[in-house]
Amino acid sequence: MRFKGPFSLALVLAGPLMAGACPNPAVVSEDHTNLFDTLKTSPTEMAGLSIQNQIWELWIVAPDEQSQLMLDDGRERIRYGDYERAENVFSELIEYCPSYAEGWNQRAFLRFLRQDYGRALDDITEALKLEPLHFGALAGRATTLINMGRTEVGVEALREAIKVNPWLSERHMMPRGEDL
Repeated sequence: MRFKGPFSLALVLAGPLMAGACPNPAVVSEDHTNLFDTLKTSPTEMAGLSIQNQIWELWIVAPDEQSQLMLDDGRERIRYGDYERAENVFSELIEYCPSYAEGWNQRAFLRFLRQDYGRALDDITEALKLEPLHFGALAGRATTLINMGRTEVGVEALREAIKVNPWLSERHMMPRGEDL
């Protein structure tokens, strides 16, 4: 069950759910692997974006109800521009569920938005340790590096991301005439 609203995390923290530990995220299934293979070979952008969305849907399903509530709450706080509280929520999620890559990725995204690039890169590194094919984190690393003025390294990181997902919107950041 998913709760929406800025106070959903408070409901969780007040309840008995906090007593347990976060279960390990689901093991990567053959279907998950097949989605990545299909993504790379999708013949059209529309087909590729459909597969990309299916993968995102897998990533945003947290390991248990408590971590899901934290993830949803943090993402909603980003939408409302409550970055400070969103960072606290994602930090709580990571502390509760350190093996959940999307918790790290969401905090990295938030830190990118706050232009806290060094710490965003640290979180991206953790997300990629857990989910090496996380094209959102890979693209985030590229975008962060480029925003830091490390364009050459950022373009190389973007090249890596495009190998995993050739339909990334960030692919348009590649220099003109650049061979992928």
